Amino acid sequence: MKVGFIGLGNVGGKLSGSLLRNGIDLTVHDLNRDLVDAFVARGAKKAEGPAQMMRDCEAVITCLPSPAASDAVMQAMLPEVKSGKIWMEMSTTDEAEAKRLGALVIERGGAAVDCPVSGGCHRADTGNISIFAGCDRATFERILPFLKVMGRRILHTGDLGSASVLKVMTNYLATANLLTCCEALVTMKAAGMDLNTTFEAIRISSGNSFVHETESQVILNGSRDINFTMDLVLKDIGLFQKIAENAGVPLEISPLMIDIFKDGQNRYGTRAQSDDIIRRLEDATGLDIRAPGFPPEMLDDEPEEAGYEVIPQGKELKAAE
Repeated sequence: MKVGFIGLGNVGGKLSGSLLRNGIDLTVHDLNRDLVDAFVARGAKKAEGPAQMMRDCEAVITCLPSPAASDAVMQAMLPEVKSGKIWMEMSTTDEAEAKRLGALVIERGGAAVDCPVSGGCHRADTGNISIFAGCDRATFERILPFLKVMGRRILHTGDLGSASVLKVMTNYLATANLLTCCEALVTMKAAGMDLNTTFEAIRISSGNSFVHETESQVILNGSRDINFTMDLVLKDIGLFQKIAENAGVPLEISPLMIDIFKDGQNRYGTRAQSDDIIRRLEDATGLDIRAPGFPPEMLDDEPEEAGYEVIPQGKELKAAE
């Protein structure tokens, strides 16, 4: 299958790199010509634009920073959509927008998938990231072979749009965990605890988490470089808040998180790294939350492994019945 990839940024560049590294016939497009040229030098083909990519490829993946960008790309591709074509939206986006754009593809005889990723840029770089996929089962089976190249754990979440809902939820949880890790580290420093020992106490305890094992390290290094910015956090947790409001769920923590990140963005800038949010507490206390021995950026030290489909607990039994 010939695969096209539009959007070679922090996440897209790494996901498409896994496809190229593993021998997929790949065509790329990005507004940044330097990024495109780097991929062409490694063996990818270059598309002049989204329309050509949809015309020449069987599956086209978009991984873009905003719903507006995805819409613009879709409008350019749409005249070339026909039976057998697949559009895969790997951006983190709104469920309704994924369904709206997907419906345009389906109306023209193509197939549509929302398939966001979760696990951090360092795992996207090694093909060990997790991927959610919302689409009909037949389409999922068609794209599963190269989903397994881009990611390790692949979850079919249900119909189109379902993956976007679950992705927003996971980003909400990660953000909540980031804020509690920041509060824990600053409080322990204020209480006189050694931060290296504090990190290990959390890591080996019931308080441990994926966010602590990754983001706490770059916080303690001082780089705070997690390849994710405050404006993107606000977009994601805002989408989660919208889901809750539409479902009539009166959340209490979510609105507070939004206020915290709005304040962080006002203080440190829209494009400040999300982990810079700890500076609010550093500024308030006068404490420096850094410790020796931690890396400036996260690298995935697990070997690249072939991906596999994750079957939800209880589904095996239902299938057998």
